[in-house]
Amino acid sequence: MSHPEPDSIHPVTPSRALVDQEIRAIEHEVLSMASVADAMIADAVRALSTLDTPLATEVIQRDDVIDHADLDIEVRCLRLLVLHQPLASDFRTVGTVLKMVTDLERVGDLAVDIAKIARKIDLDHGSSEMIDIRRIAGLAARMLRDAIEAFVKRDIDIAHRVCGMDDEVDDLYRAFREQLHEAMKSKPHTVVSASYLLLAIHHFERIADHAVNIAERVAFMVTGRFEQLASSHRSDS
Repeated sequence: MSHPEPDSIHPVTPSRALVDQEIRAIEHEVLSMASVADAMIADAVRALSTLDTPLATEVIQRDDVIDHADLDIEVRCLRLLVLHQPLASDFRTVGTVLKMVTDLERVGDLAVDIAKIARKIDLDHGSSEMIDIRRIAGLAARMLRDAIEAFVKRDIDIAHRVCGMDDEVDDLYRAFREQLHEAMKSKPHTVVSASYLLLAIHHFERIADHAVNIAERVAFMVTGRFEQLASSHRSDS
């Protein structure tokens, strides 16, 4: 009696319970990654507001943690798709997770860039008090937390709320950019600090954009239809 070659043996189709368990485990890892990103933003903001170089260095060192989480979750998602037989709703969930971790990894990179700005301003003996940096930072961080909450609860209303907040961040970005330009013209000694702060507020605006990306993917995960919910993302805006 002949036996099949090992390469021709297909994996046993898992039970629905096992697939659900693996998806829950992946989602738990995503939430842990999001928590790291959120903490990195908070500490980067504090480092920039107070020009705390040691804290900024800690944020920079945490970049490896979020990078490893990104890779681990991606591998786990791909393994699920290859070895199991997920339903269409599972594909949407895993696809959303793959997009989310990319956004979260980039949020981590932006937190690192903000921390580096804090160190540069401190080294230059400059100031970060020309604008209310905590205001735009707090709004961007709230958008990210709400986007993650929308994912956890599968709540389209929260996803829409996140996207609606994007205009407020954009308005703040433009207002603060104008304030910094005025400071650079009227107080030449602030040019270096102001130029760094221009980069910082752009990074916060980008964090808000990543939160919108997550919210829009959550809406797709729930409904099966992809829409650009934020006015800044729509081609007709």
